[in-house]
Amino acid sequence: MQNNPVIYAWIFARGGSKGLPRKNVLSFAGRPLIAYAVATGLQSDWISKVFVSTDDVEIAEVAREYGAEVPFMRPADLATDQAPERLAWRHAVEWIRKSDFPDMDAMISLPPTAPLRTVDEVNRGIEKFFSKEGWDTVISVSRSNRHPSFNVVNIADNGSVDLVNPPDQVMARRQDFKPVYDIATAFYITAPEFVMCMDSIWDGRVGAVEIPVEHAVDIDGELDFEFAEFLMKRKRAKQ
Repeated sequence: MQNNPVIYAWIFARGGSKGLPRKNVLSFAGRPLIAYAVATGLQSDWISKVFVSTDDVEIAEVAREYGAEVPFMRPADLATDQAPERLAWRHAVEWIRKSDFPDMDAMISLPPTAPLRTVDEVNRGIEKFFSKEGWDTVISVSRSNRHPSFNVVNIADNGSVDLVNPPDQVMARRQDFKPVYDIATAFYITAPEFVMCMDSIWDGRVGAVEIPVEHAVDIDGELDFEFAEFLMKRKRAKQ
């Protein structure tokens, strides 16, 4: 790993949320949801700054209260349901390049919807990104309890069902197949140069760090929120 890389954490948090309105500032186990992402970034020894990109005044105020920097308000056209988040990433890179801050060697997106990730997992992701393999992006994954060759199906227009990826031979148990993984939303670590030219993270070389399933919960709706809050309270009770 290179000496003293400049790594900034970015938390991209829109004000609009149809699945769970105002979720980024809802009280989650005693603190606003976004506060957990801010804390993770501040606790990592690798991360120099924690920035929040938002179009929402309340989110900005809460983020600052918990220690993040909110250097701008995100343009409205980059905060719609239809706007790809990669464009908000690109906006962040462009802003840094025009600012007085040192240029980033890596940017890490810490989605506020994954409050159960740990600082150690984020640090492992950073270390993997700067390893000799030459990754363009490093993501987090968790082992899936479903498999496209065993219990994931397509439904055709006529109502018939078949496996997404039929196996070459009959397998009696999911465990007989090579493991597959779900993409988690704990973090995305990438190079600014790649952000400026990519249309998808899959345009480059992607590495992954596996995290436990219970750390990979992504809050989209009310049920996710309640389940994640239960896991957080259970985690605290064990400490």
